[in-house]
Amino acid sequence: MAMTVHCDIVSADESIFSGLIEMVVATGSLGELGVTAGHAPLLSDLKPGPVRLIKQNGEEEIYYLSGGYLEVQPNMVSILADTAVRADDIDEAAAAEAVKDAEQALANQTGEIEYSKAAAMLAEASAQLKTVAQLRKKLGG
Repeated sequence: MAMTVHCDIVSADESIFSGLIEMVVATGSLGELGVTAGHAPLLSDLKPGPVRLIKQNGEEEIYYLSGGYLEVQPNMVSILADTAVRADDIDEAAAAEAVKDAEQALANQTGEIEYSKAAAMLAEASAQLKTVAQLRKKLGG
């Protein structure tokens, strides 16, 4: 049996996950990182995108985060995000439409503020689509 560590994923609205895991994989500002039991203490910001949890029984769960922070302590991993959603709950059609709208806003931007907002919208919607694609790959479809 693999060693486990307790993990909590919390959004601004609710606790999304709390339980024992073998590994968590997330994308920090410097790239993808994996955390297992016994990992050194760490604090990292997270980019928008998928977070994978490998649970005790080897089962994998995927979540979408709008960004946030990952904290690793000796017996606990905490993930704090403004928005956290189970990958199963993402509306793929709405995310694809949001990408299209953001790309159009980037093409028609009139000022620096509009450009920044459109770029952020595009990054978030693209990250949601990436999460859905990762879920599909996991499910073999």
